[in-house]
Amino acid sequence: MKIGLIGAGGISDTHARAAAGIDGVRLVAVYGANRTKAAGLAAAHGAAACDTLDELLAHPLDFVIVGSPSGVHAEHAIAAVRRGVHVLVEKPLDTTSARIDELIAEADGARATIGVCFQDRLTPDLLEMKRAIDAGRIGTPVSISGRVAWYRPAEYYANSRWRGTWRLDGGGVLMNQAIHTIDAMLWMFGPVARVIGRAATRLHRIEVEDTASAVLEFENGALGTIAASTASFPGSPRRIEVTGTKGSLVHEQEARPALVADPTPHRRLIEDFIAALRNGRPPACGGREGRRSVALVEAIYRSSRSGGVETP
Repeated sequence: MKIGLIGAGGISDTHARAAAGIDGVRLVAVYGANRTKAAGLAAAHGAAACDTLDELLAHPLDFVIVGSPSGVHAEHAIAAVRRGVHVLVEKPLDTTSARIDELIAEADGARATIGVCFQDRLTPDLLEMKRAIDAGRIGTPVSISGRVAWYRPAEYYANSRWRGTWRLDGGGVLMNQAIHTIDAMLWMFGPVARVIGRAATRLHRIEVEDTASAVLEFENGALGTIAASTASFPGSPRRIEVTGTKGSLVHEQEARPALVADPTPHRRLIEDFIAALRNGRPPACGGREGRRSVALVEAIYRSSRSGGVETP
């Protein structure tokens, strides 16, 4: 399998290291807005450094991994699928459901597969939680809560051209850090019918929120809550708690650093995407599934602005 990387930041380095651990996968080309970073990443993996996206897409590729800033994910993915190239896109799929819809339509027309990097769907403990819920082992789902109480220093935002901006980050802690937890909650309990939420900027000098909370009403009647922050010093484990009429389940994961040291979860994602392409099945998270978390975050933002109940 020949792959290309769009974006040359920290997450693309993680994807490159993950791909390097898979037999039969070769990184062919790298394109990033920062030419120096792109050249360094390409050199480290024996790939070509490309000055333009068109130059990257001119290479024979089985798929590309999009790790550019969130606000241009759909733009870059659309350019790939128009060439008939499959795309595995870093979370979120984009920062607006409208642009995601454009991408899905383009991919459908080109018969290209979209995958979204929600590695929680392949984490063994969370997979077991999902299976327990689906098998009815907790009875009727009653409630689910997600907590992402992390801390990011000022430099995390100040040293980035895109983090903490509406244009390229699309939001703050909800759209960036907590999107994994939000996707996992939707994956486990299904669609949300109504939501009321609040978002605030409590610490950082950024355009978007660093703290948010929301109450969710799922279509199946269960209730949920999400609480997220990057202003919670010193940070605590990410937590998902599920309750049902016959049992409860809890999963905790240590607060994730800004840079990913272990590429194993991303290797699972790439392996799953390759298997999906070879076997003609959907990936762990496809385009329409990946859209749901973004639509829910958008609804929380609307609710925070309006003060009322919103529908994703």
